[in-house]
Formats: sequence, C-alpha cells, structure tokens
Amino acid sequence: MRFRPCIDIHNGKVKQIVGGTLRDFGDSARENFVSRQDAAFYAKLYKKDGLSGGHIILLNPGTSAYYEETKRQALSALHAWPGGLQIGGGIRDDNAGFWLENGASHVIVTSFVFRDGKLDYENLKRISKAAGREHLVLDLSCRRKNGSYYIVTDRWQKFTDVEFSRETLEALSAYCGEFLVHAVDAEGKAQGIEASVAEVLGNWNGIPAVYAGGIGSFEDIEKLRLLGKNRVDFTVGSALDLFGGPLGYKDVIACQKS
Repeated sequence: MRFRPCIDIHNGKVKQIVGGTLRDFGDSARENFVSRQDAAFYAKLYKKDGLSGGHIILLNPGTSAYYEETKRQALSALHAWPGGLQIGGGIRDDNAGFWLENGASHVIVTSFVFRDGKLDYENLKRISKAAGREHLVLDLSCRRKNGSYYIVTDRWQKFTDVEFSRETLEALSAYCGEFLVHAVDAEGKAQGIEASVAEVLGNWNGIPAVYAGGIGSFEDIEKLRLLGKNRVDFTVGSALDLFGGPLGYKDVIACQKS
C-alpha cells in the first residue's frame, strides 16, 4: 500500500476541487484550494521524497480557453521529473506518444475508451497498442446510480452503462498495466472513503490499483488498508496540508510504511 501523490490542474492552476461539481461550461468547479505554487514545484517535491507513480490530471477539455496554460503546467511538471509521474486528461491514441515522449511514465485514459456511454473495445485496443500496455492506466472513476457504481467519463460528468465491478477489472486488465479509481461522489470532500469501491479493489488481486476520493483522516487510510487488504495504493488530495488540509504530508508518507 503506497501513497501516490497528485497534481490536479484546472484553468492553468494547481487546485483541489469537489469532483462532482466540475463543469466544462464556463470552466467552473467548486474549489477547495488554489495553489500559489506551479505544477513543477510539486513534481520536484515528490521527486525529492521518492514518491513515484503519482498522477497529473488536466481538468480542462481541449476546447477550453484555459487548456494551453493547463497543458503548459502539466509539461513543466513532467520535465521536472521525467519518468516519475503519470498523466491523464484528454489522452487519445494520437497524442499518447507525445506525453510519453515528454516524460510521463504512463498515460491515464477514460473518455477515449468509454464513449457514448459504452465501452469501445476498438479504441481500447488502439490506445493499448499506441501507449503500450505497460504504460497505460485505465481510469475507472465511478459514481453511484440506482444502488450500484458505474464508470463516468468526460471529467466525471457522464455516466456509462459499465458497472464498476470485479468482473470489469478482470476484463480490462488484459489491456493496461494499472487502474486508477476515483470515487467521484466522495472526491474533494474529505469526509470518508467509499467503502463499496474500496471493497471491490480489495477483492481484486490482479494488476495494481490506486484509490482516490474522500480520504480525510488517518482512520480513513487505515480503513482503506483493511478493505483493500493492504494492496490498494491511495491518493490524498484536499485533506493534505500541501493543499490546505489537516493531514501532514510527511505523516502520510510515514503512514504508508507502517
């Protein structure tokens, strides 16, 4: 169980937002924290502390007026630590190589694979081939609907008909090297993890998986450790003191080793 740090970039700034409030229209989101530091600052910090495998997420679509500045920030972070960070947000088969060539260890993909509410196996095969299975992370971020969890796309705004389940993990693992799962309804709230999502990951014993969403205390981390059977990595966002929260960054690093 490892701590995977994050760098979320929205409107050209490193931020922590409430995930379910993100909207493309007007480039709006409810903000928990807006950093005075740039993305490269965080990349250098994570590099110094040996926290590989963290993720950079571009939260603006390519059509946004802010996209180029968000992209510039992302590239500065990758260049600050080549090979140390993953990147997601608008990744397709025709641009995956660009990000890998610019220092990303992996590309993180959702919307290119889950399109029009369904799993597009042709696109899945294309991105797996373009990036290389070992460099592809599938983001299976999910929200609750009718008592179950379903994968959501387009910066967590659109539901698919693909249920988040052990069977889904099994089917998709042949095409990627890792899963990233944001429990979107808990994202940015620091009010506890989504236990049902954590249990699915804990019962999965295949390729690595990273959980994000709702961690607000060391008790939450311990709960994830138990439900995840000590094999699910985790991200702390809004609750981290780096982003204005109560949890000490150094304490979280120490917690992963306990």
